[in-house]
Amino acid sequence: MKRLLSSLVLAGCFLTSTSLPLIPHQYRELAQAQTADELFYTFYGQKIPLNLKRDRVAVSFKPTTNSRSSRSTQPLYLQLQQDLRRGGGNSRSVSSGNGFDIDVKPLGDNIALVNLPTGSRSSLNSIQQRIQNQSYVKETLPILTRKSGEASKEKESEQVIVLPNEIAIAFDRDMSESQRQMVLLRHNLEVVRPLRFSKNRYLVRSKSVSGTEILNLANQLAQVTGVQSATPNFIQATSYQQSQLLANLANLPETPNAAQRLEQQLAQLPQPKDTPVSAKLLPLQWHLNSTPKRGQLLARTDVRATEAWKHSNGGRGTVVAVIDSLIQWDHPDLVKNIYKSGNHPDKLPGEEYGWDFSSSGQGDADTRLSSQELSQIQAEWQNTFKLPSDQLLKKYQQFADVFKKRNPKASPGEIAHQIRNLIRNQISSEFHGTWSAGVIAANSPDKAGVLGVAPNTQILPVRVFALGGAINSASLGEAIGYAASRNVDVINMSLGGLLPDEGLTEQIFDVLDNNRNLVIIASAGNENLDGVAFPAGIPGVLSVGATNMTGNRTFYSSYGGGLDLVAPGGEIQNGMSGGILTTGGTWLDGFWQGISVPDNSWGVALDPVGKYVQVQGTSFSAPIVSGVVALMKGEDPKRRLSREEMVSILKKTATYDGLNLSSSDVNRYRLQKEVGFGTVIDAPISRPSGIFAKAKPVSAQEYFFGKGLVNADAAVESVRKR
Repeated sequence: MKRLLSSLVLAGCFLTSTSLPLIPHQYRELAQAQTADELFYTFYGQKIPLNLKRDRVAVSFKPTTNSRSSRSTQPLYLQLQQDLRRGGGNSRSVSSGNGFDIDVKPLGDNIALVNLPTGSRSSLNSIQQRIQNQSYVKETLPILTRKSGEASKEKESEQVIVLPNEIAIAFDRDMSESQRQMVLLRHNLEVVRPLRFSKNRYLVRSKSVSGTEILNLANQLAQVTGVQSATPNFIQATSYQQSQLLANLANLPETPNAAQRLEQQLAQLPQPKDTPVSAKLLPLQWHLNSTPKRGQLLARTDVRATEAWKHSNGGRGTVVAVIDSLIQWDHPDLVKNIYKSGNHPDKLPGEEYGWDFSSSGQGDADTRLSSQELSQIQAEWQNTFKLPSDQLLKKYQQFADVFKKRNPKASPGEIAHQIRNLIRNQISSEFHGTWSAGVIAANSPDKAGVLGVAPNTQILPVRVFALGGAINSASLGEAIGYAASRNVDVINMSLGGLLPDEGLTEQIFDVLDNNRNLVIIASAGNENLDGVAFPAGIPGVLSVGATNMTGNRTFYSSYGGGLDLVAPGGEIQNGMSGGILTTGGTWLDGFWQGISVPDNSWGVALDPVGKYVQVQGTSFSAPIVSGVVALMKGEDPKRRLSREEMVSILKKTATYDGLNLSSSDVNRYRLQKEVGFGTVIDAPISRPSGIFAKAKPVSAQEYFFGKGLVNADAAVESVRKR
């Protein structure tokens, strides 16, 4: 029997102000057949509608003998692009000779996205056939987007959801092995592998259907007695969400003589006084202590971390799992605080410093950038530094057209600058996990760098995102189970905006039920909507929104339904100084091999090589809170306080002091109060998690800030008194 979430309701795809309660599967209506015009999967019995992209297709490659860390002569996505173009020129026609002028982009280490040109059905069939004829191609896969309203068409066009022939299925615990095999046999399914670090969950593949028919098969399986959940193992490209926050930063100016300018800036800012730990760049980290930047007269808008350090051990003896993208744990400011795996009974082959669940098959023991991955992004990176403006504009004509449309009066030089910034920021953001880890636990050994909220805690690196932001729910479920099995104190998931997933929800419930002290924290989402994202909306997961240095809600932070707390998330639209300063990844030698390092900073980078970056997003308000919980747990060495007690302390000690409601938010609140909280125009947009609390009257402050801004010092003091 599925558990009932009596305090929650689902946002049905065709609802306005109405809500339906979660219902057990035995009371659901039978799965409905679907067509290409009505594609959906189910989340606790409710339809999540999807659209089929007809101008793009995904290609899955066959496994290669090359290891992840080996130097490949050429990535397969480039090989495919060459094979499709072979015989043609550089014209923009659908076909030129025997070749096609087609762009192919990588998604992770085993998928490529092919942009199909506009043309006749016969031409498109020829392209599909040529793709299938390549010996290294395994299969082509449909690309979907999440169906949404008119206001989100531009955003929707950037989202990529690849539908593989895989379903994550969970069986009821009392179901026998023979009964499970019977279900698989009747539906012509084969087991790809049992899902690790969980019970009764499997990744299966159909032997009889493929393409969008996988959606219908999953919906049918969800109705079978004994099946707890069945969800397509979507491969989601979440990079579009980060790209939206980065796209508006293309106009950021370069800072010449960056090192000298930084020294001048630091000379004007006082160091926080009497801190047990310090670092050269601490005055720039306003989220830890905003006084150096805001002065003594303005209200504090930080989490008072420097005061908490005076009354705590800095999180010593605690471990925070960072489930994210590339975690370059050998960064000088991180390496001393990386957790080394002990002799666990289920230790993975070669496991030492966490695990990479984003790689094909069983994964990889290294969460850092591999040489193969570097080969995929190095050329694009170096192009932005080597190519003169005219060549850059020609090579990236598509970007140039977009920027020219936005600003018709922009000069070629200005457009080239925007393209450089966009590409550099996107590649830099591949190290999103390194950014998150630095926010939590950076500790500059030579005092020349930055500090995390809990500078003495340890980080367990857990990678789930491949390049391009590719992630699938089966691997994420394994990653969460893995982190819990390593007895971490906190799991940080800066990965809001995923499709609602029933199997993943059940996995998180199991982890929470079996680990009473474990705190799971997730980003509320960057959609600027009433209702937090998935998985932050799951009961028991602490959802965190974002504020800026002036104490306002950031322009992107989601709010309202399901929001628990807020913490600084940064805002750099009007200047880099408002960002969250943390550790970056492009300082690696491989990025700069064969080119000169500039003397200026660029994009989100503080320094010329991007060793440190200034960023924005609820992705960074969440790890700030994870760091605060690590400080709290450091003062509870015997782990006497349960998760519920820790969360209660966080909420009771949070404050609205220093927070301000913008006039826009005041009016937004007035409107919602009048029409009813939780009332929405388009449910799939406004409730992206598929989960939200029952509507209830709340104050304007609680509507936008939850229980308030986290106060690390007060929270630590409360734990000490316990």
